[in-house]
Amino acid sequence: MEIRDKIAVITGAASGIGAATAGELVRRGAKGLVLVDRSEKVHELPALLKTPDRGELAVATHAGDVTDESFRRDVFDRTVAEMGVPRICVPAAGVSRDHLSVKIDKSTGEATLFPADDFRFVVEVNLTAPVYWALETVARIAQDRRRRGLGRWTPAEPVEGTIIFIGSVSSQGNKGQIAYAATKAGLVGAAATLGKEAMFFGVRSGVVHPGFTDTPMVRALQLDYVRDKVLPQTALGRLIRPEEVADAICFMIGNSAISGELWVDAGWTPPV
Repeated sequence: MEIRDKIAVITGAASGIGAATAGELVRRGAKGLVLVDRSEKVHELPALLKTPDRGELAVATHAGDVTDESFRRDVFDRTVAEMGVPRICVPAAGVSRDHLSVKIDKSTGEATLFPADDFRFVVEVNLTAPVYWALETVARIAQDRRRRGLGRWTPAEPVEGTIIFIGSVSSQGNKGQIAYAATKAGLVGAAATLGKEAMFFGVRSGVVHPGFTDTPMVRALQLDYVRDKVLPQTALGRLIRPEEVADAICFMIGNSAISGELWVDAGWTPPV
């Protein structure tokens, strides 16, 4: 799929992988960017994307809750009205609430379970929201095809759109991350299902699995944990740069023969 002259929607765009993906899409000639984040800092990003050689670029920013259905629909309504139908969606917004699944209180002997409210919150942000931002993209493309009198997509046509979910190496399982790992593994099933359904409208889907990346989420970890538990398990011996993940995302968007899952893990292997 040609990235040039396409419109892309990115959630979690104010920082980290989302912001880096926005920059890489600009470099590859995207015509329009719709940048979404819960932080008001998302409004500062367009100024950082303006480079002398970028040509014409339309950028819209939206600060809000990605789990809110009315907010999502409003973003897409405004995008279609002001820019056109988005063809690329990278729902990168994510959170982590890390606790052991079951923990014994040493003084009382009582077992404490992973907080159910935290589990539901992580599922809502990391799994439900990305899936529905993807479905909204597919729906707008499907409606556009209908308006143009087109039915089932055929290989003679250009690819209509691409969805890239942001998974994680934690989808393989990681201590203390039962909710986070479950949501990232869940995205694999969602992408595989969309891969079978959405191609009716010419829309591809896939998952990019980053390893430990230099993002605000990873920076929130204790430095000694990263030094002692993460880097020794990483072949490159360093954190991944967000730009490296963004390059992989755009590679997967641009090469329609690439399907399934792409691992951007810097050679990380989970400890036993």
